[in-house]
Amino acid sequence: MSENESTEGVRLQKVLANAGVASRRVSEELIVDGRVRVNGLVVTELGRRIDPENDLVDVDGTAIQLDAGKRYVMLNKPTGVISSMKDDRGRRDLREFADDWEERLFNVGRLDYDTSGLLVLTNDGELAQVLAHPSFGVNKVYIAKVEGTVTPATIQRLTRGIELEDGPIHADKARLLDTSAGSSLVELTLHSGRNRIVRRMMAEVGHPVVELVRRQFGPLHLGTLPVGLARELTKVERGALLTLSRQGSGANDAVDPTGETHGLSDGSSEGRENS
Repeated sequence: MSENESTEGVRLQKVLANAGVASRRVSEELIVDGRVRVNGLVVTELGRRIDPENDLVDVDGTAIQLDAGKRYVMLNKPTGVISSMKDDRGRRDLREFADDWEERLFNVGRLDYDTSGLLVLTNDGELAQVLAHPSFGVNKVYIAKVEGTVTPATIQRLTRGIELEDGPIHADKARLLDTSAGSSLVELTLHSGRNRIVRRMMAEVGHPVVELVRRQFGPLHLGTLPVGLARELTKVERGALLTLSRQGSGANDAVDPTGETHGLSDGSSEGRENS
């Protein structure tokens, strides 16, 4: 960056091109067509300069990642792994999955020790704080293998609502996927972040969880990512996640930029995990 750009900002079309949105020429067309916003306001002037470190840019309503130092990783967490970057009891933790990246990553929210599936690792503390905040309520989709034969009436009960010791709860969506050999597969969509909520809900309706996997977190889908592997989010996935985060940035007034509160601080916190 030249001295002139550092003091007065960088031309918007150059910022878009550097972020991989499009070539500089196509980026200029996007600006002229009114498809680019800076800090929520449409910009159509090609001479507009911005501060990539502080300004928020979106194209067609999708947030653009301008900070190349931010990392966003999807992990298919195995069972038997604690959702923490360090476990004082010596159990397997998330460090082994984060070591492939130079940045110091931490987890967004939690999956309990016996739950596998989609977990986001990042060094973006603000995004993590927003997405993990209970008042934001990111949708999560789980597949649960449970004991017994689940009936349509049980599915209706899950969506209608049940009473737990810490208050009422209902699934946003629930459907029966399969029944065989004394067990059933149930898909549950929830926005609640309450502790071990899927296991407690299924136990309350008489079908304790045998296996549990989280397949979706907000706009992110686990897809074919094998258990125990991690990958960086694609440009499209990053855009969707950042857009969701910015929409909910008002949900939490106290943002911890270090992200230290995400994941379990030590093994004693296992009972506070979320699914």
